[in-house]
Amino acid sequence: MAGVPLVSSIILLLCCAAAGSSFDESNPIRLVSDGLRDFEASVLQVIGHTRHSLSFARFAHRYGKKYETVEEMKLRFAIFSENLKLIKSTNRKGLPYQLAINHFADWSWEEFQRHRLGAAQNCSATFKGNHKLTDDALPETKDWRETGIVSPIKDQGHCGSCWTFSTTGALEAAYHQAFGKGISLSEQQLVDCAQAFNNFGCNGGLPSQAFEYIKYNGGLDTEEAYPYTGKDGVCKFSSENVGAQVIDSVNITLGAEDELKHAVAVVRPVSVAFEVVNGFRFYKSGVYTSSTCGSTPMDVNHAVVAVGYGVENGVPYWLIKNSWGKEWGDNGYFKMELGKNMCCNLCIIPGCSLECSVP
Repeated sequence: MAGVPLVSSIILLLCCAAAGSSFDESNPIRLVSDGLRDFEASVLQVIGHTRHSLSFARFAHRYGKKYETVEEMKLRFAIFSENLKLIKSTNRKGLPYQLAINHFADWSWEEFQRHRLGAAQNCSATFKGNHKLTDDALPETKDWRETGIVSPIKDQGHCGSCWTFSTTGALEAAYHQAFGKGISLSEQQLVDCAQAFNNFGCNGGLPSQAFEYIKYNGGLDTEEAYPYTGKDGVCKFSSENVGAQVIDSVNITLGAEDELKHAVAVVRPVSVAFEVVNGFRFYKSGVYTSSTCGSTPMDVNHAVVAVGYGVENGVPYWLIKNSWGKEWGDNGYFKMELGKNMCCNLCIIPGCSLECSVP
């Protein structure tokens, strides 16, 4: 597989979640929940006893899916069937990763792009970063979760705010590393208040610009003081509730996986952006690899946090924290192949010169 440049300057973008449809309580074909068997029967009555129909009924029951009309249910079943074929055909290829049905299985790829990813931002990759390599011997594997500094998995919900979760995830780790205790920082403040720094709330943004906002705004509130709503709102920032302040950030050079590995190994978790392609949304386990990821920083469409690296079944990987909830992937995490500059990663170390104030 041809390598693609790994970037570093974190930059991200649009990630939204589509609002789930609801089933009209007065609809005579509404899904009932008085037991799996009755539920399955009500679904099969609509879509018939065809291939994949029972799998669809069980999927709808497990994820609490509700559809407004018979036509909507039939459409979702058709999309589910195509996605199930994609998952099964991919898993038969003997790749180092496995896909599985999840809560996105009744979305088309176009819907997923629109509601979870959106259009790529006009990213400015750092062709010459300012992270300094040292002569430190790097460990063969690294997992910052083992030190306890990685905050719990969150879910961006119905808002294109992955860029805010990448930002807070990296800063929360830095805070815990500095002060020895956890903190949850406000994604909602970034959604509501960072527009002047070329961010667009629930319509997407860039973690690099989020760090700049925090630096010049005077800090980021705690989650408790400024809770997440998953909607665009009026800025309510208060300097009395600041949890962390950023003095500076460090960019990693475009394509320099050695710099990224060094940073993850000896500094702390790193904010990362990359390109999500079809199929990745169903990732379940193993080391994800792709020959179709974009080759330029313009292709990035999702921001996450690199929290480690390692080797699985002979395949080196990056360990990545996502913001699609704990049920997605490997308990909210995924592994991506390391060493091929794959999927055009854009990375930044939040706060090699980070200052945090104890709330």
